[in-house]
Amino acid sequence: MRNLVVLALMMICAGCVTIERVQFQAQIDQKTTVRDGNPSIVSEKPTSIVIVRPASRQFQSDARPIFVIAMHNRGSSSQDFWVQNLQVTQSVNGKSERLKVFSFEELVQEENFRQFLAEASARSRAQRNYSAASQAGFVKSNSTVQTPSGALKVQTTVFNPVAAAIAQERADAENRRLIAATIERGQENLAQLEADVIKDNTLLPGEWYGGQLHIQPLVSTESNVKTYTISIQIGADRHDIQISQAKI
Repeated sequence: MRNLVVLALMMICAGCVTIERVQFQAQIDQKTTVRDGNPSIVSEKPTSIVIVRPASRQFQSDARPIFVIAMHNRGSSSQDFWVQNLQVTQSVNGKSERLKVFSFEELVQEENFRQFLAEASARSRAQRNYSAASQAGFVKSNSTVQTPSGALKVQTTVFNPVAAAIAQERADAENRRLIAATIERGQENLAQLEADVIKDNTLLPGEWYGGQLHIQPLVSTESNVKTYTISIQIGADRHDIQISQAKI
């Protein structure tokens, strides 16, 4: 019965999450494509090509949109790409709202803070395990003793050092696994950010480069469709990628 209640609550909560999907609006020198069921767009300029696609098939309405950007230097000289030159603007009630683009350094800072909280939680749990283990050797028993005045209930506490040592050893092993797993997960997350997130880069002639772009959650609107533009500057070329994001 309890499992059914939990499942029902999960289904209700899942129903409260608004799921949205993106579509690209092709402009001059652009072409929309579909890759493995995922929309993408190709933008061609005189000395560069940019391909953009969402990192996942759908986004939660209150979550950060994440896109994968690939860029190609088709020119004869090196071209610089700077994350600080990336601009994302959303059209809200006829006005243009600038959305924050998260740099690699900012995402690393967030992950470090998340790790700090996770490790603090793990150490707090480890302390509870240690406290519980320290009491494991005490065994309480209740008995009744007949006295001249009548029956008397007595509680006796006996300490078992072997049971205490076993419990302490188990707690220590569990605590080591808990803290080690927390640290390992944090290191994996940092390595994933290093591998995935787009950074400043100089593209040599003929070179491809790319990575993930993390954007702040979109501004809520009365319309079911949110429209925004990702502007990507590569050398002298500017690629404006227009996107609509609508509820499924």
